[in-house]
Amino acid sequence: MADRQTQILEAAIRVIAQSGVRGLRVEKLAAEAGVSTALVYYHFRDRAGVLRRALEHVNERAERYTEDALVSADPRTQLEQMLLLEIQSTPTVRENSIAWGELRASAVFSDDLRDSLRATTQSWVGDVETLVGQAQAAGLVDPAVVPVDAGERLTALVEGLSERWLSGSITVERAQQLLAGAIAVELGPRPSLT
Repeated sequence: MADRQTQILEAAIRVIAQSGVRGLRVEKLAAEAGVSTALVYYHFRDRAGVLRRALEHVNERAERYTEDALVSADPRTQLEQMLLLEIQSTPTVRENSIAWGELRASAVFSDDLRDSLRATTQSWVGDVETLVGQAQAAGLVDPAVVPVDAGERLTALVEGLSERWLSGSITVERAQQLLAGAIAVELGPRPSLT
């Protein structure tokens, strides 16, 4: 992606995280990105185009900060770490989580954004489903677990716990604790090493 596009998308995520989707105006975005409004329109055609690409960019950012989890020893540990990395109080994760929640909430009213959100969510669920299946094949997950169902439940739980954490209903530590417990329940106990 062109540097200017990335610069604009990073600014879009900041604006959405600070002011919500309704607060994202092309003029405000251009000022935040340090570019002209014409350049925003050139790269994204319209505000809806910015929102669609911002949603994709949020997902790409999440992939970058969770990719280290995918080098762990076994697929179950990879899955646990990948999900837990979605709830941490670093500025990037916090900003990403707020923007994702705002975009998800706005999709209720926007068919166009809803289609993009559905595709992005299905990709995330698919990643979790794949890791559950790999962990199952390695004997690290209860064989009765249905991977796609586990993927749906665990990603929905991450979203819900993120909203509670970000709104101040629970602490980040409590959200992580609840997520870790839910992962253990969802996947079944780890086999003992005997």
